Amino acid sequence: MRILDSRRLTGPNLLLDGPGALLDVAVEDPEPAIAAWRDALASLLDAVGWARAATVARANRHGASLAFAADLDVLYAATEVNEAAWAMASRALGAPDHGSDEPFTATVARLREAIDEERKPWLLELAGQASRRGVTLLADDRRVSVGLGTGSRAWPAAETPYVMDRIPWGELHDVPAALVTGTNGKTTTVRLLGEIAEAAGKTAGVTSTDRVTVGPDVVAEGDYSGPNGARTVLRDRRVEVAMLEVARGGILRRGLALPRAQAALVTNVANDHLGEFGIFDLASLADVKLVVAKTVGSEGRVVLNADDPLLLERGARLPHRVIWFSLDAEHPALAAHLTRGGEACVLAGETLMLLRGRERAAIASVAEVPMTFGGAARHNVANALGAIGVATALGFSVEVVRSGLLAFQTTAAANPGRGNLWTLGGATAIVDFAHNPHGLAALSDLAASLPARRRSIVIGQAGDRDDEAIREFARAAWATCPDRVFLKEMEIFLRGRERGAVPAILEAELRRLGAPEAAFVRCESELEAVRAALEWAREGDLLILTTHAQRDQVIGLLEGLRKVGWRPGERVAEPTT
Repeated sequence: MRILDSRRLTGPNLLLDGPGALLDVAVEDPEPAIAAWRDALASLLDAVGWARAATVARANRHGASLAFAADLDVLYAATEVNEAAWAMASRALGAPDHGSDEPFTATVARLREAIDEERKPWLLELAGQASRRGVTLLADDRRVSVGLGTGSRAWPAAETPYVMDRIPWGELHDVPAALVTGTNGKTTTVRLLGEIAEAAGKTAGVTSTDRVTVGPDVVAEGDYSGPNGARTVLRDRRVEVAMLEVARGGILRRGLALPRAQAALVTNVANDHLGEFGIFDLASLADVKLVVAKTVGSEGRVVLNADDPLLLERGARLPHRVIWFSLDAEHPALAAHLTRGGEACVLAGETLMLLRGRERAAIASVAEVPMTFGGAARHNVANALGAIGVATALGFSVEVVRSGLLAFQTTAAANPGRGNLWTLGGATAIVDFAHNPHGLAALSDLAASLPARRRSIVIGQAGDRDDEAIREFARAAWATCPDRVFLKEMEIFLRGRERGAVPAILEAELRRLGAPEAAFVRCESELEAVRAALEWAREGDLLILTTHAQRDQVIGLLEGLRKVGWRPGERVAEPTT
């Protein structure tokens, strides 16, 4: 019995609808441990005056996640309460490593002191005032804000108690917001939604795993798919509508930054990152993704992929108004939904359609939408349909949605690392972030539509995937029919593995599938692998370049070669920096 992680949950999350404290624990038999934790926690909550707090436990194959609800101003102290309850439960079950034998009265005294030191009555008062006025409060250790986007005001947390009597409530309001999650397609979809907002003349704040943008301006670079990125956008007073990418990790670590949204989209649920934070199977992962639905009120919409069996099954049970999207206009689940006056976005023949009950609106043909590569990029056809659903939920017109779809490009400037194509002297290179089997399968489908004399692929994988997940990734790579495989090492993604371990697993699986020894080239970095692939290439070849660790350097290299008119067979110069 041991604690794997103890953390604050600052917003809606998998176990709770709001803030709280959570423990991930490892234990062979979860049920007795959960019962002992509940008993110990009940005693502690009663002793510190929190007897009415909701408690939730979720068992998994290696332990459990244990949480209880707490006020926003005492979350650090709440984690101490949770840890103390686990220590008491461990002692009650006779665990050999249960920690100190602190007397109950001493434990309660220590916890009450921690609560009193952390408590911020002014924060709860401000949250109540904001709620009564229908505006959103966002708070972290450094800043507090009320309202969203153009209707927001923010202050340093330490100064907020002294400005509460001067808050200009009449000037504060929220702006529309959409949350986008799923295993694949999140970043492309939020960027497309930003383009649609621009077509409507709105300044969009967009968060993603790459950067934060406000209108045309990049305001931060890096992975901002968690609460910090969301707060950055929602506190920017230029933002008129927010398109927020929401990653699985952020939901599990902290919960959602935003308690209310007009739309929430789940693109799909596929094998990725299983085994972290108590999530070991796709069904549980689907539950994580659907946390975004908790933010959607009665007037909003949850947009779901009807072609995903888990989302179809769970979405049918949601109390929300759902907009389904599907690549199959005759999907059997849609007929009854539309008969009841529901909404759907479908591919009908070669046309992207919005359906509302008996109404039919043609948005665009796939041939007109650059991101679909004439329909060959089926995953981007699905992403476009999901974006149509979200844009509809946000109130954008058919004409505006069409304009955004036609304007959105898949260039390295507009959507870096997502299906970027280069033609280099008769060879073609695709740069894509495909990092799981589902994403690589989608990339394979696109690659199959492109003529090629020979094909090569650059692949690697993060070390935090288990061996079978890495082998599954290799099988997806083999489906691209490569003549040469460039196996890359990624130092920053070793994540506990030894150098060479992941490439060895990939190579072994590819050999099992029939790849000859001569097909493999081992490379010490992603950039080295891309350079090797380019030097291998000849006119008519297709290079599939999955990029994860050095995307910007790879894009810079390819763009430089394009500018100088490089041709296959010529040397690729070493980078100068």
